[in-house]
Amino acid sequence: MASQITLTGSRSFVKGYDNKHDFDQAAQGRNKNAAVPLTTLAHCASLSIDNEPEFVRATSIICTIGPASNKPGVLEDMIKAGMNIARMNFSHGSHEYHSQTIANVRLAEQSFRANPIFYRPVAIALDTKGPEVRTGLLSGGGSAEVELVRGKKIVLSLDSKDKESGDATKIYVDYGNLLKVIKLGSRIFVDDGLISLKVLEFGDNCCTCEIENGGMLGSRKGVNLPGISVDLPAVSEKDKTDLLFGVDQGVDMVFASFIRKAEDVQAVRAVLGERGKNIKIISKIENHEGVTRIDEIIDASDGIMVARGDMGIEIPAEKVFIAQKMLIAKCNLKGKPVICATQMLESMVSKPRPTRAEASDVANAVLDGADCVMLSGETAKGQFPLECVEMQHRISREAEAAVMHRKLFEELHRSRGLACNPTDAIASAVVEASFMCNATAIIVLTRSGTSAQMISSYKPRAPVLTVTRFEQTARQLHLYRGCFPCVYTEKVVSPWSDDVDARVNFAIDIGKERKLLASKDFVVIVTGWQPGSGYTNTMRVIQI
Repeated sequence: MASQITLTGSRSFVKGYDNKHDFDQAAQGRNKNAAVPLTTLAHCASLSIDNEPEFVRATSIICTIGPASNKPGVLEDMIKAGMNIARMNFSHGSHEYHSQTIANVRLAEQSFRANPIFYRPVAIALDTKGPEVRTGLLSGGGSAEVELVRGKKIVLSLDSKDKESGDATKIYVDYGNLLKVIKLGSRIFVDDGLISLKVLEFGDNCCTCEIENGGMLGSRKGVNLPGISVDLPAVSEKDKTDLLFGVDQGVDMVFASFIRKAEDVQAVRAVLGERGKNIKIISKIENHEGVTRIDEIIDASDGIMVARGDMGIEIPAEKVFIAQKMLIAKCNLKGKPVICATQMLESMVSKPRPTRAEASDVANAVLDGADCVMLSGETAKGQFPLECVEMQHRISREAEAAVMHRKLFEELHRSRGLACNPTDAIASAVVEASFMCNATAIIVLTRSGTSAQMISSYKPRAPVLTVTRFEQTARQLHLYRGCFPCVYTEKVVSPWSDDVDARVNFAIDIGKERKLLASKDFVVIVTGWQPGSGYTNTMRVIQI
């Protein structure tokens, strides 16, 4: 029986976990200093490497699915380890390939449906190729690699006959106007800048370059032309076909590549049309123009991705961290989800452990305020996809324990000023109440997910157990830090108040089974005053 306090206005669950994990241990008291609003220096000095995090992971993990991870069995293990969003990279692979991969992800997801208490919804993201320039296929196929040796020459061909026959002496580039925008001495970067070429001479539909910095080159790698304006449309014909394919497949979100201005986002939304109106658009910021026009892009988008690969070539590498902190902070202030991506655990493509710098990079992204962290080649083609997810989970969990949550909430509350609508007012009050009573969870009943998103935007320390009957809403909530979607499949009962109680009890049952909640714990419950979206205005604090 729960005692209840009605107001007007610890522990957490791993967003993806394995039953082998010891949740009793995970639920024990830990780094409580993170809750105390000390000075930053005093707070950091009070941290301990011997303490276990008080709250478990709230940051979502996005995994790129590729040859190393597209089998149902591997996907099941990755879901258990913590994968929340599966990313399909449409720069590679056919529609048939991606259709099968999406089917495999859903098959792996459905394997957990037998018990609603332990069901793990997984979102599917379509990452567009975008207005980017890429190399063609190598003669050995999609998995082949060739070594480019420093000091040697290589030809960049625009001839379609070379599209699938690249080698160490000649590779195809898919930008027809390349020869019009470059000049002698121009530098061309390939594969996230790992390979550097200098233009020596022009030929018939090709140019010859000197390899300034060599390395192993695979198929369909990105090509960057720093300081050169590329006259490509925001949405290519391939992107249009891919987006419509995504609508047919029922993807939950689109990662739109190389967004430079608000009009680019609107162009993507126009292609999605009425059938894809509920698909979230996450704008990938990858160049200087996108960084400088970020305010209008945030307003037009459902979220932002800090795509540091191309960004680190388009702007000086030493300024990437400034862009990362600025973009994340702007998203936090506006309540939009933000993803940090690219080379987070890059060395784990071939090694079972990350470098210390990579571990710190993941932690700093979480400390900066990222809602999600993303794995790319690590899980798509790497030798240790499962270990990468587990490492990402452990690092994120530790970093979250070092966040000064109360101070962060106060800064967000002060920066946003007066609430602009009832849901915003309730969201702020809910998070404030969760700190005041040291709540172990916040339970939100939602249809569209808006109320849970608003609560998440104030960065509560307690997890937000979000109960919904709508599968896509549940999956999309993984974009928001701390939101743990609970899919309620029972039919609606009358009167409506009984249905509310049934859904709240469902969330409490999940909390107890997963050892989030124990006797005497405080829980904040958020509901509406009538059925439907837009009516959230009631907050209750109960004690289990």
